Amino acid sequence: MYDIRLVKLVNGEMVLGKWDQTAGVIKDPAILQTIPTAQGGVQMLLLPFGYPFDQNMDGEIEHRHVLFQYKSVPEELKTKYLEATTNLTLSAPGGLRNLGGMGGGVSDFSKFLKK
Repeated sequence: MYDIRLVKLVNGEMVLGKWDQTAGVIKDPAILQTIPTAQGGVQMLLLPFGYPFDQNMDGEIEHRHVLFQYKSVPEELKTKYLEATTNLTLSAPGGLRNLGGMGGGVSDFSKFLKK
């Protein structure tokens, strides 16, 4: 299993990726962008870190570029990230509901944010 981490870089971008303790890097980084909704909530967009020039989630970011590491990552966000990086659809416990598709999928994560 991967150690998936959500971090904020020194440039302010939120990045999700696989933590490699030995190398001190985040592998296969994806940018997490927030999009306000008309209902007052927030949706998240998951894109490759090098988007629009790089269409794949690969590469590395050294840990020295990390300003903040979030304590936990929502399971739905981890699932979407793993689906995007592996090209597999993962099923949720208790059912085979489709959790989204490939990178670039938009989901409502406002329930995870405190008001």
